[in-house]
Amino acid sequence: MAADRFSFSNFFIRFALATLLVFATYNPSGWSWYHWFIGAADRLDPLIVLAGVVLVIGWVIYIRATLRSLGEIGTLLAVAFFAALVWVLVDYGILSLANPTALTYVVLVILSAIMATGMSWSHIRRRMSGQADMDDVDED
Repeated sequence: MAADRFSFSNFFIRFALATLLVFATYNPSGWSWYHWFIGAADRLDPLIVLAGVVLVIGWVIYIRATLRSLGEIGTLLAVAFFAALVWVLVDYGILSLANPTALTYVVLVILSAIMATGMSWSHIRRRMSGQADMDDVDED
């Protein structure tokens, strides 16, 4: 059973794990599964395949939880919010489109934030409204 108390540290753990998943899959530094796969002489190396399967499992868990928790409209609104935020940062000169590496890092962190929010949303909604979500009900 999930803990009754949900705190910022609980969200931060989900955010850290989402960030690890996103950056392990791809990042501009060249140290990611994508770069490992592209640079491999044998792309069917068992270790590359195993790592890929582990990443896919992580992505499925996060994306499924996000879509179930936020729903399609909520996820779309989260993407729209962060897209507008990036637009504001670009418009005010805080973020430059001339630096694609920085923009890529920002997008990857935003993706992590959306997935962490999706993983945490049911807890956050329960804290704000006092209402619990019931997706899976066992009938005996």
